[in-house]
Amino acid sequence: MHCLIPLRAMSLTLSFNADTDFTVLADYCERFADSLIESAKPGERRVLCYRLAECLELLYSTLNDPIPEHLIESFTVDSLPVQAPTFEPEPEDLCRYCLTLANILNSHNFSAMEEKALTGLLFELTGHFADELRTPRFVRTAITM
Repeated sequence: MHCLIPLRAMSLTLSFNADTDFTVLADYCERFADSLIESAKPGERRVLCYRLAECLELLYSTLNDPIPEHLIESFTVDSLPVQAPTFEPEPEDLCRYCLTLANILNSHNFSAMEEKALTGLLFELTGHFADELRTPRFVRTAITM
């Protein structure tokens, strides 16, 4: 009989440091975020959020670094992918994200850098949301009689 360990529990034990490849850090960030969404325990959520922030800090510090030699082959393809990753939340979710960020900015104290980052995120999300709302949805067709 196999005992399955929940992804949340495994995420809590992930080990990383400044030498961890950015691709691994990105995978870990996804795992922390997935586990955070799945967790209903406040203490566990705080730890997962802390671990996510810690991993994101390390990842952020590597964003302008060259791709390590041992990873170049994995980023080399014969042709570029047809579809690039996109951010496409439902309008209700995107509006809720914008509203939540606006409310957080209105009701909490942050460092100047945190406030700038949250304000920038709110700006980007709100702009994306407004663009989505203004995007044409219908095609005019000729009427035949």
